[in-house]
Formats: sequence, C-alpha cells, structure tokens
Amino acid sequence: MENSNSGIMAPLSERMRPTSLDGYVGQEHLVGKEGVLRKMIESGRLTSFILWGPPGVGKTTLAKIIANTLKRPFYTLSAISSGVKEVREVIEKCKGGNLFATERPILFIDEIHRFSKSQQDALLGAVENGTFVLIGATTENPSFEVISPLLSRCQVYVLKELEVKDLDKLLANALQNDRYLKELDIKVTEKEALFRFSGGDARRLLNILEIILSNSQAGKPVIIDNALVKKVLQENIALYDKNGEQHYDIISAFIKSMRGSDPNGAVYWLARMIAGGEDPLFIARRMVILAAEDIGLANPNALLLAQSCFECVHNIGMPEGRIPLSETAIYLATSPKSNSAYMAIDAALEAVSREGDLPVPFHLRNAPTKLMKELGYSEGYKYAHDYKGNFADLQFLPEEMEGRKFYDPGNNSRENEIRKRMQQLWPKYRY
Repeated sequence: MENSNSGIMAPLSERMRPTSLDGYVGQEHLVGKEGVLRKMIESGRLTSFILWGPPGVGKTTLAKIIANTLKRPFYTLSAISSGVKEVREVIEKCKGGNLFATERPILFIDEIHRFSKSQQDALLGAVENGTFVLIGATTENPSFEVISPLLSRCQVYVLKELEVKDLDKLLANALQNDRYLKELDIKVTEKEALFRFSGGDARRLLNILEIILSNSQAGKPVIIDNALVKKVLQENIALYDKNGEQHYDIISAFIKSMRGSDPNGAVYWLARMIAGGEDPLFIARRMVILAAEDIGLANPNALLLAQSCFECVHNIGMPEGRIPLSETAIYLATSPKSNSAYMAIDAALEAVSREGDLPVPFHLRNAPTKLMKELGYSEGYKYAHDYKGNFADLQFLPEEMEGRKFYDPGNNSRENEIRKRMQQLWPKYRY
C-alpha cells in the first residue's frame, strides 16, 4: 500500500492492518465465536464502550473494523492533540451527518485517558442523547482516568497482551501476504528475540521486522535469528523503541532523583518527559507511588500533595499541568525519606504467605449474636477510650505471632517521635 499523494510506502503495521474480524489476531474472549463484541457487531446493536489494554494489541484496529463492518460514519479524535473546541466540532459533524442517517456514527477517541475533565464533560450530552456511539481506547485503568458520569454510560472491555501464538501468526502473515515482503528471500530461523523485544505489541513486532529488513543488503537473502535481531536493535534503539527503554530509563532517573533528594535532577528529568510528550498522568501517578513508598510517614503530607497533583493535572490538562507537576516533584525531592510503611506491609504479607490464615483472637472477634457471646467472642476486649491515654494493653496479633514486629520507624524527626511513643506503649516490641 502506498500513499497516493506522496508515493511513500506506508509502514508495514499499516499495510497489515486487517479490515475485518476474519483477519484480526488475538482477543478471542472478545471477538471469538462467543465473544461479546462479535455478537454486538453481528446484531448491529452497538453501544458505547471503552477498550482498555496495553499498546499494540488492536484497539484502534478493532474500532475501525466495527465501523467498516457496520458501514457507519467514523470520526476520530486524539486526546493528545484535541481540545474542547475539537470535541464540539466533531459533535456538530455527527449531528449533521445524522439528519438522514439510520445508524448513529462512531466517534473513536484514542488515549481517552489523556482527556481532561472539561473535555470529557463536553462528550457527556452527546453520548447520552445518542448523537454518536463512543468508542474510547486507553492504556490506563479507566476507573481512575475517566469521569464517573461518562464511565457509567460505557461498557469497559479489557484487551490482553498478545501471546506467542498470536505474534507467530502475525509474523507469518506479514512474510507471506505483504505485497513487498513476499517478494524478498527471508528466512526466520529463530523467533525468541523478535517476540521478546516486541513485548506482546503487534505494531512493535512489525516495526522491528521492518527495521531489520531496512538494514539488510538489497538483493541478498535475509536470515533472521536472535543475534541479528539484538545487533540491529542496539544500533537502532531510537527507531524501534520510542516508548520502550528510553521511556523506562527516564522515568527511572526521575524517580531516583526524587528518592535521592535532588530537586534539580527531578525537574530536569520531568522536563525531558514533558518535552517528549509523556502522558502527564503517568508522571503524576508515579509521584503518588513514590510519596507513599519512599517518603511515607516521614512526611505524610507528601501523599496528599501527590494525589492532589494527580487530580489537578487530570482536571486542567497540559500545558498548565506542568506547573503542579514541577511543584510536586520539587516537594517530594526535598522531603525527608522513609520506606518504613512499604517495608512493614511487605513483611506482613510475607508472614501471611508463609504462615497462612491464623485464627483471630477471641477478644478481637465481633459478637453480633447471643450465640457468639456465649462462645466467648469479644470476651476480654478493652475499649481503648475507657483507659488512661486512650490505650489498653491487649494482644492484637494472633497468639502464634505474639511479639512479632513488622513496622520499624525510620530515622527521621517525625518517626523518631513515633518510636518514642511506641517504646512507651509497647516495650515488648523493642522499638
């Protein structure tokens, strides 16, 4: 397939994009014989929904197949480049197209999780009155990213990372059926590296294949094995992995700068991500995690600020969102650090995994019925507020764990105060 305007060959991933369910690979739970989306397509009764899954698993392709199969007008918006103005314009187009149409058009919104609250609000009325059928695509959990009124009007379907058998089918299909590749002498002797580097992403798999072929000598056979894949990709990392290693390396540098209490490093790597088009909500979400994991009880306000930053960026979008992102990154970097809460829950989970479900001591059990009281439930429990200092010395762990300590306060001003109080209340734990 070539671009008729420029004569430039379309990327392999576009040339191999299927136009019907028969050519669609993966997501059998949705488009297989008994799949809910297949049944919806076959019945023609289309309702708004959101496709949630990792990159390159067929979200956009599936939306286009649905529109093509049902012969519906198909409008698209990208949450990266569209604002409220563009949303309203496409709504008017859908209304205009609806005057003589018997079926509602489809509006497909890629990366809907990047839409701000005001952008999502602009969609609500049109979804409610049936101006169009909304199909959203997101790589993030829509429960956190999509406003409740819109989410309640859309079914969410989860797409899975492609399996090896799916990638194998895609590879074979490209080599056998692409009008350009089938003319070449290509032999694949090893597939492990191809599939590993693709990471369950169909688009990345085909991009890698294209890069390998572009680095081969014209007119000569191409033998693809693990060594060749690794060699070519190391030389062309920027070409095949715009959102892969560099994406993870930079977010790692950002997190480590904040953990290491360097606000300058934090702001620099933040700027790198913003300039590179990183999802601001991804950045904000990682700061929420860091606030709990690395700052924790040394400064509990850090978690509140990080959560507030996430909500702020979600509501106002970019470019203004860069300001609360910067404020929060600097605050987190300059805060005292403690991972005591993180270590405590992991130690407790390890104990649960190792020692199983130990019985709840009788004095801690609830006793809502007469029988339970007669059996000794709640007997011996002391209500803390009835005692001096609102504290009663009781055993709150299972008997088998008496004296076990999971939480060890960090060495910072706030947790040093916690340590002193715990030493007074619980000498047996040796704080």
